[in-house]
Amino acid sequence: MFGNKKNNTGLTFVAQGTKISGESHFTGEALIGGEVYGKVSSTGKITIELEGYVDGELNCEELKVSGSFKGKLKCKKLNITSTGTVEGEIACESMEIFEGGQFIGMRVREDIALLNTVPLNQDSHTEPKADIQAERQAN
Repeated sequence: MFGNKKNNTGLTFVAQGTKISGESHFTGEALIGGEVYGKVSSTGKITIELEGYVDGELNCEELKVSGSFKGKLKCKKLNITSTGTVEGEIACESMEIFEGGQFIGMRVREDIALLNTVPLNQDSHTEPKADIQAERQAN
């Protein structure tokens, strides 16, 4: 009785026809049927319904996509249904794509830096491409 406290944060619903832009934070579960643009974070699960659309940066525990998501996503679990489309850069622990669902982009692990963000090691020996080609032609 006293040891089991449930988090009664409720459900946030963004209705179809509604457009939200800017920075949004949901403390519980969120259901998106409209359009959301910008930076979105949630401590719970976010569901993008069939007509829903999210464009921007999204950080949440779990994301279920039946509509469309475009941008950068960081979550523990991603579920793309048969009608869902996810486009962008995704960092997640597990991903499930049902037949018909689409994933367009790149999935990365958080602990691995992307190639274009890794600084070059000044101590490593690398030859410019032109020098290698000139050397090959001379031999």
